[in-house]
Amino acid sequence: MSVADTIPSTATKSIAGKLGLVPLVALVVGSMIGGGVFSLPQNMAKGASPGAVIIGWLITGVGMLALAFVYQGLSTRKPTLDAGPYAYARAGFGDFIGFNSAWGYWLSAWLGNVSYVVLIFGAMSYFYPAFGAEGNTVQAIIGASIVLWITHALCLMGVRQAAIINVVTTAAKLVPIALFAVLVFIAFNLPTFTIDLWGTATPDLGSIMTQVKSTMLVTLWVFIGIEGASVVSGRAAKRSDIGKATIIGFVIALGVYLCVSLLSFGIMSQPELAGLPAAASMANVLEKAVGPWGSVLVRIGLVISVAGAFLSWTLFAAEIPYRAAREGMLPSVFATENNNGSPAGALWITNILVQLFLIVTLYANSTYLALFYIASTAILVPYVLSGAYAVKLALSGEGYAAGEGRNRDMFTGALATLYGAWLIYAAGPNYLLMCAILYAVGVPVYWWARNARGEKAFSGVEALVGLGILIAAALAGYMMWTGSISAL
Repeated sequence: MSVADTIPSTATKSIAGKLGLVPLVALVVGSMIGGGVFSLPQNMAKGASPGAVIIGWLITGVGMLALAFVYQGLSTRKPTLDAGPYAYARAGFGDFIGFNSAWGYWLSAWLGNVSYVVLIFGAMSYFYPAFGAEGNTVQAIIGASIVLWITHALCLMGVRQAAIINVVTTAAKLVPIALFAVLVFIAFNLPTFTIDLWGTATPDLGSIMTQVKSTMLVTLWVFIGIEGASVVSGRAAKRSDIGKATIIGFVIALGVYLCVSLLSFGIMSQPELAGLPAAASMANVLEKAVGPWGSVLVRIGLVISVAGAFLSWTLFAAEIPYRAAREGMLPSVFATENNNGSPAGALWITNILVQLFLIVTLYANSTYLALFYIASTAILVPYVLSGAYAVKLALSGEGYAAGEGRNRDMFTGALATLYGAWLIYAAGPNYLLMCAILYAVGVPVYWWARNARGEKAFSGVEALVGLGILIAAALAGYMMWTGSISAL
């Protein structure tokens, strides 16, 4: 009997309704397309020519498509496993690894939510300067807190109700982006696009490989959220919809990113794009194409887009610890439900932490940013574990019918694993080392949860893994203290 077979299905009896294909697609798209898309023109152009950007998207598209296929396959291959990245890590590699997958994902999700809600008010400073360009003035933090608790209340009404609202915000965010694509396509100038297609006239860009690497560091983050449908798999009406939503969401997001990043090179040259302000550079591109009203349109779209992403990630940030707590990996308070079937305990803990860190951004923004950059790397680890679990199943034949082909799943799983490992490397080994500090905080939490259930916390191998995390955390702390490494 495998570990996966010993993990009970965590379908919640009190869930008021299930999620169909459209809400699942909206969760995937809504979580991936947030604020980053609006900065793509400048982010891409600052280190690459149009030709290198095309190559970068091709590589990223192949790697992320492999990961999408992994989540599609696992959702049907292992229908008893809910909460995607956490469940797959636990089933494949044991309780403690599963806990760390859930812990790292949760930390990344709620710390990222702080940045989302701050970004909303930073974008609104274009219309009301008192919010400040960084979105961390007193007025902005008060507004961000109001948005936080309104979103919290929506989620407490029920996951299905919140997901339906997310469908509306996702559709609303795609409208200005679609208008941008149409208007910029009409104004597209091919000579501008090809004036320095490979960056040979701009020595500072370096070789093609150097340029491609710079684009990869940007594309590193824009697909975070591709696992969205599998995170809420326990609330899906049909198991097959999880895989469909993952693939459809990936295709939509890739199409959006290609249009925004490549069409911009037909409006402004690489040096012009690189010289734009990073935040909402998409607004500057549309303003150049159609006039000042284009900038206003994009900035309104940015606010809607980030608000929608904030809602999606609020759901994810609660769902993962909720599922983990139901299986004894986190303290039972995270598993508390309300009468609407919402993960109330996890929602309250998560959003109280978001509120505290909103206040931190007001007085010590650099401290928050350091934690955010470190935690961002932690969310990549579950991707590697998901790919590795797909490979493990393909090698063993577990979950496959007799004679059923496994070569495709083995290939996509291996590709997704290698790509995920490369993403961690590209993010920077120092960040992975500093992640150990955040994982080390989770070690006593895990021990507490297991001890409360009267269960042994660590096997022999897990104890060694836990000790390794603590040692790495101590080393990272010392190196940060001495200035050898830094998150900023």
